Amino acid sequence: MHRVHARRAARAKPATAFVQQPEPRTIGRVARGRQLLAGNFLFAGTLTEAPSASLWDAGNRSALVLEEMHGCTWLDDLAAIADSRARAKAQAWVQDWITRYGNGKSDGWTPDLVGRRLIRWINHGLFLLRGADTEASLRFFRSLGQQTIFLSRRWQTATPGLARFEAVTGMIYAGLSLEGMERHVEPAIAALAKDCETEIDARGGIATRNPEALLEVFTLLNWAVLAISESDMTPPQSVHDAIARIAPTLRALRHSDGGLARFHGGGRGMDGRLDNALALSGNKDLPSEGLHMGFARLSPGRLSLVVDAAPPPQGEASVNGHASTLSFELTSGRRSLIVNCGSGASFGPEWRRAGRATPSHSTLGLEGYSSSRLGKPSRILNSGQELLIDRPKRVQCEFSKLGDGERIELSHNGYQLTHGLTHARTIDITTDGRGLVGEDLITTLSEDDEDRFAKAVDQSNLLGVPFSIRFHLHPDVDAVLDLGGAAISLALKSGEIWVFRHDGSAELTLEPSVYLENGRLKPRATKQMVLSGRTMNYATRVRWSLAKAQDTPDVVRDLAVAEEPAALDD
Repeated sequence: MHRVHARRAARAKPATAFVQQPEPRTIGRVARGRQLLAGNFLFAGTLTEAPSASLWDAGNRSALVLEEMHGCTWLDDLAAIADSRARAKAQAWVQDWITRYGNGKSDGWTPDLVGRRLIRWINHGLFLLRGADTEASLRFFRSLGQQTIFLSRRWQTATPGLARFEAVTGMIYAGLSLEGMERHVEPAIAALAKDCETEIDARGGIATRNPEALLEVFTLLNWAVLAISESDMTPPQSVHDAIARIAPTLRALRHSDGGLARFHGGGRGMDGRLDNALALSGNKDLPSEGLHMGFARLSPGRLSLVVDAAPPPQGEASVNGHASTLSFELTSGRRSLIVNCGSGASFGPEWRRAGRATPSHSTLGLEGYSSSRLGKPSRILNSGQELLIDRPKRVQCEFSKLGDGERIELSHNGYQLTHGLTHARTIDITTDGRGLVGEDLITTLSEDDEDRFAKAVDQSNLLGVPFSIRFHLHPDVDAVLDLGGAAISLALKSGEIWVFRHDGSAELTLEPSVYLENGRLKPRATKQMVLSGRTMNYATRVRWSLAKAQDTPDVVRDLAVAEEPAALDD
């Protein structure tokens, strides 16, 4: 039906010009723009080298690659260069898109993609029209009008959440900027106001619990408010209220290095994107106590600790959800130390599934099981991707003050039905940020739990239920097994030295791991610290600690330059 409405929209009266000069809001990367000019097309982890080809002739035609291409966010990267060569490429590829896909008979016609594309075409309208002939300008505005009319008829079919916000914001942009499209403004603003009330919860979170997706929603709301205000209209109060709820939540979800915690399919976020969005919002509220979108944050000294302390997303919102309950990430100053593997979506379906499993997160898992399990490919969603099932129903989190620091106590029952076990995790962190002490406990809580656990032990040939507590390290961390396997020394590029120790109740090993990051050709190799053992008892406890070496100062002068995340020379 999307394609049917796209073809019908082509017969409607087109837009003819910009009502007002559009102001570019989006941020691109100069390095990515140069790669595009050189014919290196990197989309969704797939690189195609075609120096003389059109963008639309290059690349693998996987769904993720097509989504990135048709969203036209690559226009931000070409506009970041903004010279005549970049402008010529941008103009040629946009005109080529109109020729190949503008009739609505092919890819690129879903409400979220159309909204994303409209925002980029309008943002960079002057860049795309400078020096263009009359025919090219007419085709450009005709296509903008067609896409706007399509959105006005199909935005309701977009999945609630980020996709819906992209569609509605694109319609607002088009209605305010394009001559002849004014009638679409009021319905779009009303839809945006309603979604701000229903899709942004009271604590400023969204159903997917994806921090990077929350940043994208926040950015879109800022753009919508600015566009409405610059047209001498008053944005709805519900939109302002949603921005005010989201801003402190995003502050709670960012690490001390400025990047977002990587949970439930989200990445760190593009450098500068969060700072820019917070500045545009004008909101300076600090996070309140307690959980934010289900995450707990502690930040003494130079440390930032973010823990997944709530049940995973459910239903359609779980299509990118991870079995990451009670996992954490830890950053010291500008350097990530403990991480989750991240989303493997850009590296294919197998990596995508692997990245969602509990072993890809810094938490305890039972061998062969995740704390939430993946269902069969969904019939609800056209993507056919798996939703999370058998989720932990009870996740608890409590904060308390210590004499020399803070404590967070957490638990979940994700293994109760399969093994009769509940996982409890306690983390104490010192006020000066020089160290933390953790304890992981797996235990039964009732007679029914004991019966299930006994069956699980019987199925293991009385060897006990195997478990592993994993601590994935950032690729920039140098790790060395020390003291005959009793400790691991961790060296950061800032010069800090950290030492990981344990109580001897489990075996400590240093094993290979991966760091999954969008914009790269392949996963980055890294390491993980693993405490493994078998439990035969109704309660098994493992204690561990991570502390700065004594000769490491509280504050270091960190001048090492971070690696460009979108580099092609992996």
